[in-house]
Amino acid sequence: MSSGKTIITQISWIAVISQIFLVFLLIRFFEFLKFSSDMAIMITWGTFIFFALFLRNIIAKNHRTGMRLFRAGKYKEAIKEFEKSFEFFSKYSWVDKFRFITMLSSSRMSYKEMALVNTAFSYSQIGKGKLAKDYYMKTLELFPDSQMAKSALKMIESVSSSSKSK
Repeated sequence: MSSGKTIITQISWIAVISQIFLVFLLIRFFEFLKFSSDMAIMITWGTFIFFALFLRNIIAKNHRTGMRLFRAGKYKEAIKEFEKSFEFFSKYSWVDKFRFITMLSSSRMSYKEMALVNTAFSYSQIGKGKLAKDYYMKTLELFPDSQMAKSALKMIESVSSSSKSK
């Protein structure tokens, strides 16, 4: 069931290639242990999926909780979770930097950037445009190439320009 909320995922192809290489190595490892090729493939994919879900649920717990609350329309609660996520990934920036290994994530956007953008968007959903704009600006300070923050700020400017001209 769709919540009607747009969620954008940008993929880092370098991370995907690294993960494919990791899967290939795991398959070869299980074959070395004398498992058949089919069994090695099944064990590898099962292991990979298990660890990906496990690591993302443990390490990015606040991010995932924030997304769940956001989809449910509980924006104020989501903001608190996104702020906790930002704090965690600021404190442990290496976890976010190497997310393709630490969480088996192929996301191009860092969790820290996602936390800021999601916080900004959540503020916009509860009618706090000034705070939303501040968070998008903070995103651009830390991530100057953030296309989501740039697009959102252009939209905010467009809306404010059109409302002034009426």
